[in-house]
Amino acid sequence: MTNGTSGTDYEGIGPDRSGQAEAFDAIGDRYDEAFPHKEGQVSAGEWLIGTLPAGSRVLDLGCGTGVPTALQLADAGFEVTGVDLSGGMVDLARKNVPAATFHQLDIADLRPGGPADLGRFDAVAAFFALLMLPRAEIPVALRTIHALLAPGGLFILSMVEADVDDFAIPFLGNTIRVSGYLRDDLHKAIEEGGFDIVKESSYTYAPEVTDVPPEEQLFLCCRRRD
Repeated sequence: MTNGTSGTDYEGIGPDRSGQAEAFDAIGDRYDEAFPHKEGQVSAGEWLIGTLPAGSRVLDLGCGTGVPTALQLADAGFEVTGVDLSGGMVDLARKNVPAATFHQLDIADLRPGGPADLGRFDAVAAFFALLMLPRAEIPVALRTIHALLAPGGLFILSMVEADVDDFAIPFLGNTIRVSGYLRDDLHKAIEEGGFDIVKESSYTYAPEVTDVPPEEQLFLCCRRRD
């Protein structure tokens, strides 16, 4: 599943984000209109809030508009940093969650020795962020997240259960590329990335304003294995 790539080395992969950020720039706050009910995401955030002490540093990876996760975590007293590839989403997040700090960055920028050093975090949230990567990059991204976490740090994430790799789909009038795993394969990828799965839930979900069929969303609460 690692396609010969290990550690946090992006050499030979050549991350291709063409069109991804532009699609979300165009979607803007229509994203929250299309996905108003995020029970799984909020529930995973509540687990994090109940597990970490107030004041902990948390990274919201692929923060989108900042709603609900960055807002939920900032309101709980965490020091929240959000990153997203889309400048339009970062602008919205700054307006929606003024108590948090946001940067327009790629996850590849956050690798050890990469161009952006945000320090270490007590927890990382990545809701549907890994979904936007080709499978060849996901193990590398997981190792990057592992490196961003303090020892014993927490990691909450979500993915759509689907056996697809860098697959183009229509999305709110735009086209994005997504990847997914079947449940057992996702477990394997997370565990090989250096994490223990503490809690899991799943939800069948369909957007409010599109004709996309329902999808199975998987939410995992994990702890960094040292």
